[in-house]
Amino acid sequence: MVGFLKAAADPLRLRILRLLRQDAMGVSELCEVLAVRQPALSHHLKILSAAGLLRSERDGNHIFYRRGDAEADASCNDLQRAILDSADSLELDGGASLRLQQLQLSREQNSRDFFRQNVHSFREQQDLIAAPSRYADAIETVIDGLDAQQRELALELGPGEGWLLPVLGRRYETVHAFDNAENMLRAARETVAATDLTNVHFHLGDSADAQRAGLEANLVVLNMVLHHTPDPARTLGESAACLASQGVLLVTELCAHTQAWARENCGDLWLGFAPEQLGDWANRAGLAERGSSYLGQRNGFTLQVRLFQRT
Repeated sequence: MVGFLKAAADPLRLRILRLLRQDAMGVSELCEVLAVRQPALSHHLKILSAAGLLRSERDGNHIFYRRGDAEADASCNDLQRAILDSADSLELDGGASLRLQQLQLSREQNSRDFFRQNVHSFREQQDLIAAPSRYADAIETVIDGLDAQQRELALELGPGEGWLLPVLGRRYETVHAFDNAENMLRAARETVAATDLTNVHFHLGDSADAQRAGLEANLVVLNMVLHHTPDPARTLGESAACLASQGVLLVTELCAHTQAWARENCGDLWLGFAPEQLGDWANRAGLAERGSSYLGQRNGFTLQVRLFQRT
């Protein structure tokens, strides 16, 4: 308790905890957003890590920090959660907020550049983490287990090369696909054109555009999308808003990991998400969890397959 309270008794350390609410960040990124020199920041990171409020993860020559796991001791667990909840309620000052926004925009632009420049090698890069062939059967099993009486409309956001669209097209009367990368949307069109399906419709846009379209889908799919979006909680919320009554949201996403090379090589903005984090976002969007499974992938990644239903 003393260690937790001493570590939290500093405004800068509380701001560090606030920044790491949803993300893992490197030392240079934290220095940039907080406008703090590295020696001073390293001192505070050491104190937070020693108390267990942060944990460090090395990826090659880079060290990233994320918030620490809850302690096994229930009393310490409660105190740790209270400290983190209090940090989360803090508002960043204008300068830090602007610099954080600039960092996120830079990550987003890097992701867009990746998809624009690597459409032909997308599958190769994707296979480094989670090849569709390794989890396609699991997704089809989940979809086949859904209510057969509610198959009017399915929506996929960010379909990539569109490998899942034929699966949806054969099971739903109408399918809509939204992607904000025109070249990826073109690749998805080509995938569907190779089939006999005529019920798949394509739109250049994102989850916000889908929500504005007023769609009421029986099924919305976010397949390996959230770690590419600048605000995954908002994307999940906008996706949930596209559901019809009793509609379901199927999310496949990476669990939190430490392999920062995925940002540069695969256009990732986020290093995966803790399962409870996705569950919390879904709950805030008015969804209840209906089922989940976890699948090991290549290079030490774990994929979470989550099904949420509109309440």
